[in-house]
Amino acid sequence: MKLPSMTRRDFVRLGAGAVAAGAAVKATLLEPPVLAAQTATGGTSGRTIRFVSIGTGIRGCDLLRAARQVPTGVCVGTADLYDMHQQAGKEAWGGEIPTTRDYRALLDRKDVDAVIVAVPDHQHRRVVLDAVAAGKDVYCEKPMSHNVADGLAMVEAVEAGKRIFQAGSQRVSNIVYKKAAEIYASGRLGEVHLIEGHSDRNSPSGAWVYPIPPDASPQTIDWVTFLRDAPPRPFDPVRFFRWRCFADYGEGVAGDLYVHLLSGIQCVTGINAIPNRAYSTGSLTHFKDGRDYPDLLATLYDYPGVTVNLHCNQNNEAGEPIIFYGSEATMVINGNNLSITPQDTSPKPEGYALDGWAAAPKQLYLDEWHAAHPAPAPKLAEVETYTAPQGYNDTADHIANFFRAIETREHVVEDEVFGNHAAIACHQANYSYFHRTVATWDAGTKTIKG
Repeated sequence: MKLPSMTRRDFVRLGAGAVAAGAAVKATLLEPPVLAAQTATGGTSGRTIRFVSIGTGIRGCDLLRAARQVPTGVCVGTADLYDMHQQAGKEAWGGEIPTTRDYRALLDRKDVDAVIVAVPDHQHRRVVLDAVAAGKDVYCEKPMSHNVADGLAMVEAVEAGKRIFQAGSQRVSNIVYKKAAEIYASGRLGEVHLIEGHSDRNSPSGAWVYPIPPDASPQTIDWVTFLRDAPPRPFDPVRFFRWRCFADYGEGVAGDLYVHLLSGIQCVTGINAIPNRAYSTGSLTHFKDGRDYPDLLATLYDYPGVTVNLHCNQNNEAGEPIIFYGSEATMVINGNNLSITPQDTSPKPEGYALDGWAAAPKQLYLDEWHAAHPAPAPKLAEVETYTAPQGYNDTADHIANFFRAIETREHVVEDEVFGNHAAIACHQANYSYFHRTVATWDAGTKTIKG
């Protein structure tokens, strides 16, 4: 049976659980992640991973709450430049732990195995290099780097120090993405030459217009250290709490949102590479609050064998699907839901072109075509859907993967090379937007060129 034609909106709805009319549906609830089940009974050696969190702001607290679900890890200290963040980190972990403004005091401790780095992007390089030099394994939030040079330095240091490094784009540990990768590798989608993804928001919070806490001051915030590796400026709490808006500290929508889409696409397709080129357009249309970055960004990427079309819009809430357009099927990931909708590739006689034929040759063509193509038995095309269990937390699974690699010294799912490739693609998007040119990757000089 021929499936009805579907719009892009239909595909997005399908990824959230809707189905094509008249199609048979096979729905599967994915099993709880194997890694989390393993960690629930302890690691292979029973070793406890003692870690510290450098940065206990929004994301740092999220990571601490997720880490509580992984019994093999225990937080033994935190660091943050803002006094209230230090208290928030204790509450996120659920107990009293030592905390400090100077993260180097934590790295000096011999009882610390690993470091979670959840600081603004411009501080990633310094903190990661210090942690590696201290002999610690590192989990670093996305995007891995603030610029190309920072990323290359981090890769070199991690590899020279033989450290375990996990970049913090948690979707690569998500069981839905693992299922999608299995389906993609099987060839069931046919030839995939186009992948589309977007991550859209429509609120001040979604555009990082976070409230400024009433106690924010030079007394409660170490502003001088925050500006380390950034240009000097007078104290400005807007820049401290909304740092993603400013090029001195963050990477805008590319570093905050594109990186999830890019990491997910790398995970599913197995393309662990830097795009050959990227072209961006966009605008700053609504949030004209002094920020550097656009609130709408759209980018076309040339990856080996596939075109990737991404956009992030902070003026409309339309979800965050990734759509893989295959010659045999279309696969959609939307949150913790996955769908595969077959394409109708059954043989068909020509229709449109015959409108210019005379009646006799037209009928002869149709008679000969039907004689050569006996009608197959009618059947319903099957739409497959896969869903993660309710309450599933892929961040906990990503951290569990990191802790297990520390114990076994096995490879992580998102190492320094993988994370650096995704980050460079983000840098390419911004380079193209600000320079109004195609951003190409020069592998010889390891630089972005216009």
